[in-house]
Amino acid sequence: MIPQKALSSSIGSKFLIALTGLSLVLFLVAHLAGNLLFIAGPDAFNHYSHSLISNPLVYGAEAGLLALFVLHIVKTVWMFAANRTARPERYAVRKWARKKNPSSRKTVASTTMILTGSITLLFVITHLVTFKFGPYYETAEGIRDLYRLQLAVFSDPTYVGFYLFCMAVIFFHLWHGISSAAQSFGIDSPHWTPRIIWTARLVTALLAAGFGLLPVFTFALSVN
Repeated sequence: MIPQKALSSSIGSKFLIALTGLSLVLFLVAHLAGNLLFIAGPDAFNHYSHSLISNPLVYGAEAGLLALFVLHIVKTVWMFAANRTARPERYAVRKWARKKNPSSRKTVASTTMILTGSITLLFVITHLVTFKFGPYYETAEGIRDLYRLQLAVFSDPTYVGFYLFCMAVIFFHLWHGISSAAQSFGIDSPHWTPRIIWTARLVTALLAAGFGLLPVFTFALSVN
């Protein structure tokens, strides 16, 4: 068993942030795969949704996701506050990462993690209120019609714009988060680090593109 003191240390906190973050990314991959069934039509999407929400294990899964999310936030805020306390005066400005400065990993994404994380939290709350706790429509079969709900929500161009903005923010958050997780796990070498970074960027781009496609596709359906 890992001692509690080790997990509360700076290195332990970084490890937990990375572990919970990657766990949430895996959830996003699975979530996107299911959401893309919307393109297949109402029957496929609603039956998939019903199979999830009617499964008694869903409550345990939701509790686990909530625990991961809360732990990720708490540890990140703790790390941010601890770093600010330890360094009340800013160090010399670090150069931005580029080919001429390969030792630096400073990017727009890395310097705005707290900001993008805060916006992500706002989006998650809004998303849950809108879809999980939103209007309840029923199909002729008596199951929840989430297809109709999604059509109604994304028929509003304002919400589509908000959703796409949040996807861009989450893209920036994951762009740095996934690749930096490898460093927190101790994987940092000239051979593996570039490969891990580009793999992380590919996963991030695919997630952003997939989640960004859905509101645009739905809006196009709603206006036809």
